[in-house]
Amino acid sequence: MAEQADVHELYEEAVQNVETEVEFVAETFQGLRGRPAVTFREDFCGTASASCEWVRTDPAHKAVGVDIDSNVLEWGKINRVGRLSESEKARIKLFNKDVMEAETGIVDIVAAFNFSYWIFRKRNKLREYLSQAYSTLASDGLLFLDVYGGPEAYEEQTEKTKHDGFTYIWDQAEFEPVTGHALCHIHFKFPDGSRLKKAFSYEWRIWTLPELREVLEEVGFKKVRVYWEDEDEDGEGSGEYSEDDTGEADLAWIAYVVAEK
Repeated sequence: MAEQADVHELYEEAVQNVETEVEFVAETFQGLRGRPAVTFREDFCGTASASCEWVRTDPAHKAVGVDIDSNVLEWGKINRVGRLSESEKARIKLFNKDVMEAETGIVDIVAAFNFSYWIFRKRNKLREYLSQAYSTLASDGLLFLDVYGGPEAYEEQTEKTKHDGFTYIWDQAEFEPVTGHALCHIHFKFPDGSRLKKAFSYEWRIWTLPELREVLEEVGFKKVRVYWEDEDEDGEGSGEYSEDDTGEADLAWIAYVVAEK
C-alpha cells in the first residue's frame, strides 16, 4: 500500500484542516479590523491548499502562495489549483521562490503555518523574515503564525494517530536543549504492514512564545496577540481558539500568534 500512496494527500488528511484555518483567519481579521480581508499570502505554501480554500470561500478573495520547492508546488497546481473553477483560478497565483525574495505585492494577510518559519534557526534570520512579512502587509494588515510547545515538545518520542487506511506517526527524533534545535520526521504505516519512513523531515528551532513576541515587536508590529485552543466538555482541545494573555501549562499545546501592523 505504501507504493501506491500519495504523501501529500496523506499529509493533508493527517495534519491540515484548511477549512477551519481559513475560517479562523477571516473571522479574526474581520473582528480586529472591522472589515473583511481580501488578499492573502501563504508563505511556505507547499501544495497551496490554504490559498485555494481562501479563493474558494469568497468571490472577492485573492491569494498568492510562495514556496521554494518546485516539486510540491507543481503537485499543488495539478491537484489543488486544478480543481478550482476558472474564476477561482484567476484569483490565485503561485510563486516558486524563496519567501525572503518573492515580491508578490501588498496584502491584507500573511500566513506561515505548520511551523514552517521555524526553519529560521538563528534569531537574526527569523527577524529578517518577520521584517519581510511586515513590509508585505497593508497598513492594517495581520501576520498569522502557528506555534507549538509544552514539556512534551522537547522530548525525543513518537506519537501515533490512526486514520482511515493509515497510521500517522510523528517522530521527534532529536532535540538539543542548548540550541533549541529539533529534528522531526513524519512516517506513515499501512494495514498491510508497509511503511513510508521519513516521508517528511524537518530541521528547525523550537521558538517559544516570549521569543516570538519580542522579535515581532522589534520589527515594528504594534500588538501581538496569542490565541489558545479552547477545551470541549471532556477537557480536550475543541479546535476553536480564543485570545489568551497567559495560556495553560499543558504538556503539549498549539496556539496561533496574530501580529498587527
